[in-house]
Amino acid sequence: MSCPFERVADLTARDARLHAFRSDLADARLKGEVSAARFVAGRPARISASVADIRRAPRPDAGVDTQLLFGEDVLVFEDVGGWAWIQAERDGYVGYVADTALGARDHAPTHVVSVPRTFLYPGPDLRFPVSGQLSMGSLVAVTGSAETRGTHYALLPSGQAVISGHLRPVAEFAPDYVAVAESFLGTPYLWGGVSGFGIDCSGLVQLAMRMAGRQVLRDTDMQAATIGDPLDPGPDFAGLRRGDLVFWKGHVAIMTDPETMIHANGHTMLVSREGLREAVARIGYLYGGPTGFRRP
Repeated sequence: MSCPFERVADLTARDARLHAFRSDLADARLKGEVSAARFVAGRPARISASVADIRRAPRPDAGVDTQLLFGEDVLVFEDVGGWAWIQAERDGYVGYVADTALGARDHAPTHVVSVPRTFLYPGPDLRFPVSGQLSMGSLVAVTGSAETRGTHYALLPSGQAVISGHLRPVAEFAPDYVAVAESFLGTPYLWGGVSGFGIDCSGLVQLAMRMAGRQVLRDTDMQAATIGDPLDPGPDFAGLRRGDLVFWKGHVAIMTDPETMIHANGHTMLVSREGLREAVARIGYLYGGPTGFRRP
């Protein structure tokens, strides 16, 4: 399978988070690699909800493993009982999504939301009642423009409008992924979250790097195995610098300078700054020390 993310070959091809296979059904591209009663080719679709929860089972009470954002492309392998079994084309993640969150790939995205959150309006006027909201990383097709009382709007195929200054062309990237992560300070922590409405530790790393033009895998263990190169920070962590990643079991943080990190965390239930040494002491009391360091 062709993968858009880095160093996936370092991970096992039997990881069901990244390969669509069950005993009864599997991705046709895995034929000969896995055992299944039936193999099917994925049907192209696109996320049409603002944020779509990807669950580990086709039930509303099943745990949320990750999320996909408006405009992201997926392959659908099964659609039964209101649930679709899908694989995200961007990072390869596999899971179940409500089929109401899926639509057709009608218009190729031209722009990406480049601020943590923005609103959709039914037309080009900020005084109109809001008709929706989008997170950073959402993909839209801009088909026109308008100006109302000096405010510039991008027009979408649906007839909705979004503030032009909250978008950038899909081929343009932020110069510093850490600055992108810092723009999420104060965002609520959400297990499985990947959006400006709620985000977790590895979701913050993935989205910030994506906005800087670097596709990385979703979960903390995947990131610890594949992003950049291992790093020995030396005595008292003196070798760390801005942009380095610090991993604990099930957790990751981004260094903003040699002594301070930013992370989405269950301690503050926010994206927040914290001194590295203070975090090591606090986290170590319950979960042990850092398990590794990497430099992207």
